[in-house]
Amino acid sequence: MKTLIALLSLFLLPVAQTQAAQSVYQSPADFVTQALGNQSKGQAKAKVFWFSAEQRQVIEEILAHDFRPLRTRYWQQGDDTVWILEEIGKEAPITVGIHVRHGQIYRTKVLIYRESRGDEVRHDFFTDQFKSATLTKDKQLDKHIDGITGATLSVRALTKLARIALYLDRQLSLQQNSEPR
Repeated sequence: MKTLIALLSLFLLPVAQTQAAQSVYQSPADFVTQALGNQSKGQAKAKVFWFSAEQRQVIEEILAHDFRPLRTRYWQQGDDTVWILEEIGKEAPITVGIHVRHGQIYRTKVLIYRESRGDEVRHDFFTDQFKSATLTKDKQLDKHIDGITGATLSVRALTKLARIALYLDRQLSLQQNSEPR
């Protein structure tokens, strides 16, 4: 009987951990409202950023894997852009809100975390490292982000998403500056 219980726990425990692993820390809609201010509530409409082939290639280089989406949503108010992006940590997507102001990261927040480990990346002590980060010419962050033992893949995922948000913000700015007024 003890053997049967031990075997069942080996199979059922990972399933229970996987199902319980999703934690919602803030809804994407609430992050957007908070980022753009309460006066934008109900007014902040999502816009669509369509990727060119070249932009998709750059994103694939940042991610170091294939990137299939043709577009993403973003929100904009003045020089502020808000991006809700996802990247796989170890096995599951991590949903992150990134607020960019004047080409610098203003705020980064883990909105939904689905991994069984590594959720330390959701804490302010970690995400505050991204504040004021910009993108270098070679599409790297201009500041070092300290890792967290046991959360290496989650740290990498957030760092990649920060780079992508800054890249997309820059691309959006270039597009808007090239449009006739």
